[in-house]
Amino acid sequence: MARAPKPVVFEEDEDLPVRANPDLVGHEAAAAVLEAAARSGRLPHAWLLAGPPGIGKATLAYRFGRWLLAGGADQPPTPGAPPLHLPPENPVFRRVAAGSHADLFALRPEAGSGVRALIKIEDVRRAIQKLALTPGEGAWRFVLVDHAETMRGEAANALLKTLEEPPPRAVLMLTTPAPDRLLPTIRSRCRRLDLAPLSEVETASVLARQRPEMPAADRVRLAAIAEGSPGQALALAEGEGLALQELVDGVLAGLATGDWRRWHAVADQVAAKRDGSAFVTFMALLRQAISGAVRQAARGGAAPGWLALRPLAEWSTLWDSLGRLAAETDVLSLDRKQAVLTALGWLTPPRR
Repeated sequence: MARAPKPVVFEEDEDLPVRANPDLVGHEAAAAVLEAAARSGRLPHAWLLAGPPGIGKATLAYRFGRWLLAGGADQPPTPGAPPLHLPPENPVFRRVAAGSHADLFALRPEAGSGVRALIKIEDVRRAIQKLALTPGEGAWRFVLVDHAETMRGEAANALLKTLEEPPPRAVLMLTTPAPDRLLPTIRSRCRRLDLAPLSEVETASVLARQRPEMPAADRVRLAAIAEGSPGQALALAEGEGLALQELVDGVLAGLATGDWRRWHAVADQVAAKRDGSAFVTFMALLRQAISGAVRQAARGGAAPGWLALRPLAEWSTLWDSLGRLAAETDVLSLDRKQAVLTALGWLTPPRR
């Protein structure tokens, strides 16, 4: 009897929603700068898009890349269209979305044998080799280095050599939430564009397009929690973010009483998921709530009542300590329940 063929397992293409996104939300000014530079005939060969995680840096980079590869700089602007507009039915748009355009190369961090995902030296070298070739489909070649701060050692130095002696008709676009982690020599050879977080209304509009089935009230709440990052809002939507935010709100509101039975129940709930995703999200939301309250108080605004339990300087120290605790627990695979209890113990004011 013939054996049944093994099922084919396809890896999820995490980059597809970004490559295939036709929308431009919140970054029209930056897109206009890119378009004007391309139309001027003096397009810088390297760009650095900097800004907080999840606000659309890679989305803008792909938008510019496909517009440039489609010959947008040589065509008159479409009346009433947003900057860098290319219709989804355009063949270049479709090939970029499919990841099959011969002149666009994307480098993204990949997890290896180590703990952290990195952009590998082999991928950088392959992209550099392709840049040395004649464009296969048009007049330009385009390389996106997403999360460029994850390059290490040889990878960063290899890219630096190309930035110092760029091939003609080639554009490299780096994105990063942490530009200070790049080599100063790399930063100095790129024209920098800083992207700001979106407004809550803009973030909610992205959620409405990506998650139309979600209740409008939940989208508004997620937009407020995400602090201008649609990427973070979508991640929270997929990872029970609203439920975890309610836990954070309850914990902070109950700090004055120090109910340890409640703290154990919270720790059990946060540590229940074996993959650790709930723990990472809970700790991130907890630190975000603290930093937001401290900023609000420092500006003279209305702050939540629990903030008065400690001086602002102590909250800042706790914010740092919680960050280290979360990182060590995640990297070293420590007991997550105990880590949550430790965090809540630090936050609970001493009894007098």
